[in-house]
Amino acid sequence: MSLKSRITDDMKTAMKARDAARLSAIRLLMAAIKQKEVDERIELDDAAIVAVVDKMLKQRRDSVTQYEAGGRQDLAEQEKAEMLVLADYLPQQLSVAEINALIEAAVASSGAAGMQDMGKVMALLRPQLAGRADMAAVSALIKARLAA
Repeated sequence: MSLKSRITDDMKTAMKARDAARLSAIRLLMAAIKQKEVDERIELDDAAIVAVVDKMLKQRRDSVTQYEAGGRQDLAEQEKAEMLVLADYLPQQLSVAEINALIEAAVASSGAAGMQDMGKVMALLRPQLAGRADMAAVSALIKARLAA
């Protein structure tokens, strides 16, 4: 079953269960997928849908930070609830140990010697980690590794 059909089935299930919060988050996701398909005139595959979900999660993380800074805990909780729904559509997240192992392999294969080679390492890791890790956290781990 493709990811898109799984999302559609989950939307139908949320409708039948009258789960308004889950239904709202899934509808936002479907709208973002449809918008990307219309803009690019293509049918999104699972990898592209994961990229859309990842982007939406990043937006929600930023929103939560802003809402909490502004004292709007109610809106922050709503964003966190949407994040839980969206996270269901990402592949299994990698552990820090697994990410560090991939970083070590990328550093070795690229011959990275210092911070000036960070772009090479990121270019190797981005396809492997797309949707499976927070790239901001990965970037911090790479910086720590290359600075050492």
